[in-house]
Amino acid sequence: MSDQHLSEQEIIRRQKLQELNALGIDAYPAALYPVSHYSTDIKEQFTEATKEQFATVTVAGRVMSLNDKGKVFFIKIQDAKGILQLYVKRDEICPGEDKTLFDKVVKHLTDLGDFIGVTGYVFITKTGETSVHANSFTLLAKALKPLPVVKRDEEGNVFDEVTDPEFKYRQRYADLVVNPSVRETFTKRTILMNTIRQFLNERGALEVDTPVLQAIPGGAAARPFITHHNALDVPFYLRIANELYLKRLIVGGFDWVYEFSRNFRNEGMDRTHNPEFTVLEWYTAYKDYFWMMEITEQLFEKIALALHGTTDVKVGDKTLSFKAPFKRISIFESVKENTGIDISEMDEAQLRATCKQLNIHTEASMGKGKLIDEIFGATSEGTYIQPTFIIDYPVEMSPLTKKHRSKPGLVERFELMINGKELANAYSELNDPIDQRERFEEQLRLMQRGDDEAMFIDYDFLRALEYGMPPTSGIGIGIDRLCMLMLNQPSIQDVLLFPQMRPEKVAGADDKDKV
Repeated sequence: MSDQHLSEQEIIRRQKLQELNALGIDAYPAALYPVSHYSTDIKEQFTEATKEQFATVTVAGRVMSLNDKGKVFFIKIQDAKGILQLYVKRDEICPGEDKTLFDKVVKHLTDLGDFIGVTGYVFITKTGETSVHANSFTLLAKALKPLPVVKRDEEGNVFDEVTDPEFKYRQRYADLVVNPSVRETFTKRTILMNTIRQFLNERGALEVDTPVLQAIPGGAAARPFITHHNALDVPFYLRIANELYLKRLIVGGFDWVYEFSRNFRNEGMDRTHNPEFTVLEWYTAYKDYFWMMEITEQLFEKIALALHGTTDVKVGDKTLSFKAPFKRISIFESVKENTGIDISEMDEAQLRATCKQLNIHTEASMGKGKLIDEIFGATSEGTYIQPTFIIDYPVEMSPLTKKHRSKPGLVERFELMINGKELANAYSELNDPIDQRERFEEQLRLMQRGDDEAMFIDYDFLRALEYGMPPTSGIGIGIDRLCMLMLNQPSIQDVLLFPQMRPEKVAGADDKDKV
């Protein structure tokens, strides 16, 4: 990259790097740096009674503030757990006649954003701040690009974060540095996922891995990403769901399997959709959708308690209660409740007329199930703020679901709606291979009509069912949407470390070079 594409500060920092090299100081040393303590260890555990334990500490982190007091520097660094103040005195780190390390390196060649390390002892300053009195100073990495400026209080805590989405999502590495709440969001995302793992493992579930590259994009109605397998010389698809593989494992004799599945759907992007996303799916033998509703309630209760210590969770200006039991209502009752229209006995033509009456756009490729889905989505889905199970869907909407045991034309399925969005989808799974083949063939007819989200026929899955699959219940939970909800984030991009964005043109690069 030529200097003409650098800012003035970036040019100055490169000049400082050259000065460091001239002094024989490696700005990017390769040696192990033996960190012994983190900021929180020191600030929470240091007292007069424990000071002997902190007589020698080694800490490291990114420089977030520099305060020059002549022969003393107060430096605040940010490590993986928080902010810590360093007291760097000229005669302490340069006890001999050569004061180059302090006069040049500390005072003039160290910038905000640099990584440094110090060894010293812990003490409390006259202002009452727990700090490290340094007796050695090491530059660990020179930052050549300045961090965005944020407002901080006297303790170094950010109180006015950078909110520009172009910066936040494209340069997440810098966003994590300057916006502490962002790091907290992703720390809590991991806590959420670990809570789910613990919940399932304690009940005997087995975590598994299934293929991301699939010859048949099955298990959901969605448009896939297509790639090519060079060695086999055949097209492959990035998975849109892992459902059919997990059911194969139930056929194979496992009673309860689950997977955090990275899925890909070649569809639109908005505040609640990203083409790459994470779903938790699990399948349990000898269970049905009634059992699944009960255990789902238990899981959501546990997640709320793990993250917030209560089953009441603040989301925007609302308070959601995850205390079981959740409300249950059929999809037809829901539409009638919200529109006054009973669509339960309507055929395709009547459903189209109803869509027109409700000003809902339709396509010629849409079959009966898709039309019902459009009506529910437009009129009813957004009305459910508190956790609610929408149950008993029409068979046309659910090609992988067992027919209802007592309600003809329906299937044993539920979707969990929270804050106006679907968070989970579950079935009593269809295990009749003849019925399943007929459902797949109906999907094929929809595909021939132009529905590019209709399911492919997976003949190997049909063969697996013919070996026999016990009664089974399965569920899929959108982890990204669940994180949005539980962590009070308005956009899916705020809970994805690196959301998809349009490629950025690199300054000074050839037109073909993009990142």
